[in-house]
Amino acid sequence: MYKFSAKCFVAFLFVVLSNASFAQTSTYSNPNSQRENNPYSKYGIGELWNGNPDVLKGMGNITSSYQDAYVVNPDNPASYSCLALTTFQGGGLASIRTITNAAGASYTTGTASLGYLNLGIPINQRGGFSLGLRPFSRTYYALLDTSKTAMGTSIRSYAGDGGLSYAYLGGSYRIKGLSVGFNLGYLFGNYRNFTSVSSDSPSVSHAYEAQFARYTRLGGLYWKGGFIYEHMVGHDTDLHFRIGGTLSLGQNLNERVSNYQVSIYNFGDTLVNDTSKSVVEQKGKLKLPVSYSIGVTLARFEKWSVGVDYSMSDWSKYSSSPDSTFNLGVGKSAYKLSVGGEYTPNMNDMRNYFSRVTYRAGFYYGQDYINLSNTALPVYGFTLGGSFPYKRNTRSHSRLHTSIDVGRIGTHTNNLLQQTYVRFGLGLTFNEKWFIPRRYD
Repeated sequence: MYKFSAKCFVAFLFVVLSNASFAQTSTYSNPNSQRENNPYSKYGIGELWNGNPDVLKGMGNITSSYQDAYVVNPDNPASYSCLALTTFQGGGLASIRTITNAAGASYTTGTASLGYLNLGIPINQRGGFSLGLRPFSRTYYALLDTSKTAMGTSIRSYAGDGGLSYAYLGGSYRIKGLSVGFNLGYLFGNYRNFTSVSSDSPSVSHAYEAQFARYTRLGGLYWKGGFIYEHMVGHDTDLHFRIGGTLSLGQNLNERVSNYQVSIYNFGDTLVNDTSKSVVEQKGKLKLPVSYSIGVTLARFEKWSVGVDYSMSDWSKYSSSPDSTFNLGVGKSAYKLSVGGEYTPNMNDMRNYFSRVTYRAGFYYGQDYINLSNTALPVYGFTLGGSFPYKRNTRSHSRLHTSIDVGRIGTHTNNLLQQTYVRFGLGLTFNEKWFIPRRYD
């Protein structure tokens, strides 16, 4: 009964998450849509989204050297060779964001969505593979601005939505202490960007309004490689030191861009729309940057682990061939330093439930890839998390996972915006035995 319920749950998550990845651009952006408004997502490919499991989110995302026999770590595919059981993972995310400007004005928005879906399968004692679907980036913003001209005050409206999702298949193999892995998948999605300029008195006759729209479709193969080397410390077979890293070279996505310009003239009793210019389906390439990470972890088996991670990506090489001027110069080198760990008091204690709970904490500091007005956007925060067993069997590694991420991005320098966010994660893990031959009939 348990196996049937687990498989049904995973199938349900896969269908919903697949629909969510395509439906994220199904409605026009507006300030009252009850979605999380992030003005910085207007640039580049939007806000880079954390599609890692809640186990890793709770530790500040120390993913480069992390591996666990019962957790799928898709951020470093070399970890798959460590899997002991077939592992299903699925989770959701709720987020609240408060934005303030230099004058102190602020507003708060929020959203909730499914966050990740992974399946990991061990092949033998040395190999394993994984497949899954995870968000890669997302865009949603809705802004208003005013300016004075010779014709009076005009209102500029900016809105956009969209995002990228990543469906992948990966595998790894271990020789002695060295594991090497590789993810290959398809990165896909679309974006819509709108800008309009109108009078602050729309009822006034003989007034013009201009609207500009940009539609972008993206798709292409995307790969990532990784390694993890594990070494036993001294003669203690439970104490291990790991070093790991990942690499993704600059890659191109197929890009199709359509641009429209519409003029609206107000005669007083009627509105006349005129498409003054349209450029449909310009084909080209969007270039993603080189990125890499390196990390170390010290761990005692089924007891505790601590780790440090450093990641970097060179977004100055980001470009779009259909429109070389779009978001030109907004991408810079991005980096992040993360520290985190986990602790389980006693996994085999049947008397005290909270002794079998795994507790996690971490923090991070870095710089976002968006650079506006020659000003870098710092990002920093701290994380907490926990894994809660929901079966009395101490040999079961199925868990309910939670995570919370409290952070800040941006600055008030040069009149930029500062954003504070709180992200709540909730996930489930099911572990089962597959491909284990029977000894007796």
